[in-house]
Amino acid sequence: MPEPLIVAVAQPRCAGRDVAANAVLHAEAVRGAGARVVVFPELSLTGYDLAAPDVAVDDPRLAPLIEACGSTGSTALAGAPWRDADGREYIATLAVTGEGAEAVYAKMHLHGAEGLRFTPGEKPVVFEVDGWRLGLAVCRDAAVPEHAAQTAELGIDAYVAGTLYGEGREQSARRDTHMRERARAHGVWVVLSTAAGPSGEYQETSGGSGVWSPGGSLVAQSGATPGEVLTLALG
Repeated sequence: MPEPLIVAVAQPRCAGRDVAANAVLHAEAVRGAGARVVVFPELSLTGYDLAAPDVAVDDPRLAPLIEACGSTGSTALAGAPWRDADGREYIATLAVTGEGAEAVYAKMHLHGAEGLRFTPGEKPVVFEVDGWRLGLAVCRDAAVPEHAAQTAELGIDAYVAGTLYGEGREQSARRDTHMRERARAHGVWVVLSTAAGPSGEYQETSGGSGVWSPGGSLVAQSGATPGEVLTLALG
């Protein structure tokens, strides 16, 4: 196994579809996290607004987040609508470092009205950081057991999801059950960042970002308050 990996799960306050303001909030979370990898919720840079404009990887509004990652040595995994060169749009995970941003994963299992605009991603992805193999997921991906199974077949140390769950006990129970089952089924760490407070079309979301051990036990979990950042070591 590689050396322990310091990760953080952030659930920043969402400034609507204002990418510049959200990038500043992301940058504040990165600077406060003290982590090698900081994970953010689904569509974190715009909120869950299915009409929000695409975010290009060279968007100058991302500068505060790029600078924060450069000064801390962190990689941020942020969510955004993203357009590929062929014109297709995806619900994407952007990997942001001090060198810039790149789209590294596209949500495979779209939900509801998402399919009216977005194209489903074609394959699972492993993102490597310091020898750790991180299998990426966005929201409904993590609710589909086959997605975790296909990702685990690639050889992963952790299943890392940026999600959004609605408010209420039922949604919180679904959230925790999904993560516990993925960890237990594949014997890997599960790292979850999920939205807290308002996000786009949602007036309230669940919060509860957390980390589950390879046996399925909850190691640590945030509350429902926007702005919380939870940092811990995997391994």
